[in-house]
Amino acid sequence: MNNKTKATWMLAAALSLMLAACSNERAAEPSTPTESPKSAETPKPVESKKSSASTGDSSVVPAPPATSANSESAKDAKAEKETKATKDKLSPSESADKQGQPSGATGAVNDNGKAGASGSKNPAAKTGDRKTLSWYYMKKSKGQVPNFPAETKSYTKDMKALWVGTGKKVYLTIDTGGPLGDIDTLVKSLKDNKVKANFFIAGYNVKKNPDFIRTLVADGHLIANHTMTHTDMNTQTDEQVRKEIEDYEKLYKDVIGKDIQPYFRFPYGRYNMHLLKMVSDMGYTSVFWSTAMRDWEPRKNGAEDPYNDIMNNLHDGNIILMHQGSPENIQALDKIVKAVKKAGYEFALLSDIEPPK
Repeated sequence: MNNKTKATWMLAAALSLMLAACSNERAAEPSTPTESPKSAETPKPVESKKSSASTGDSSVVPAPPATSANSESAKDAKAEKETKATKDKLSPSESADKQGQPSGATGAVNDNGKAGASGSKNPAAKTGDRKTLSWYYMKKSKGQVPNFPAETKSYTKDMKALWVGTGKKVYLTIDTGGPLGDIDTLVKSLKDNKVKANFFIAGYNVKKNPDFIRTLVADGHLIANHTMTHTDMNTQTDEQVRKEIEDYEKLYKDVIGKDIQPYFRFPYGRYNMHLLKMVSDMGYTSVFWSTAMRDWEPRKNGAEDPYNDIMNNLHDGNIILMHQGSPENIQALDKIVKAVKKAGYEFALLSDIEPPK
């Protein structure tokens, strides 16, 4: 190898070593991402399945939620309140105190029965006789009267309430705090079977279809007070509660021409001890229930579900809560009525009830 060739070879080797060193240095550097990495997705929680009311077990059966999927009452009540607020709007020179409610209040009630200026929307935070209660019952074996909330033992003599009767009688109570549903099928099923029912119809539905109310009364059914707007009464002042009930009385008399019968149901079964006594002092008996179902939601097995719910919990003095807005309830009604009668029970009005002693 001559000197020229040797020098060329050495230069090439040196360049090769330099390039390798540069490559190793680059490999050691962390790469710069062109976009921020996506965070790992948090798995969605799996909702626990609540026991079905049709299983006939001893599970607790809660009241309907205040945000029922089937209910139109919240929308209609909001529209009605907005209309009323516009009509009743005070002039700039007038004080909000003239209406007995602090400016900015949302109807929350404090321990003194006044509307709280903070407008708290958490009624569960109240204590004492203002503590929010939700009606429920605990199912027992088929044919046995369920267990009821412990607070019923604290009811005083001036707290008039019903939740179960006695003997071979069943009290069908139908709530319409939401849609009216298939009125024709409902009326026909009751009439064909010569059955009288007890209706708790929200005032906004009375306004919507007064002829329906007249038909029910003409057929001998009992219509009871269910407030004008179907609002959770724990979120209202005493004055608002009285107005809800008294306005309903006036509306009923305007439509029917007679005084309403003295039975009342708290919307969503939500109440407190103070309200229970207050409603009693107004001359009403508050009516709860001993059979209910998750009929504010679509039923998985159609009309079979309400049928099974009722027949698997049938017992003496049964006060059944059924929501008129559930299409499955109306579809099953004829079959339910026939089966209850076949089981040896008579359908009766609340005015005939004899509660346990």
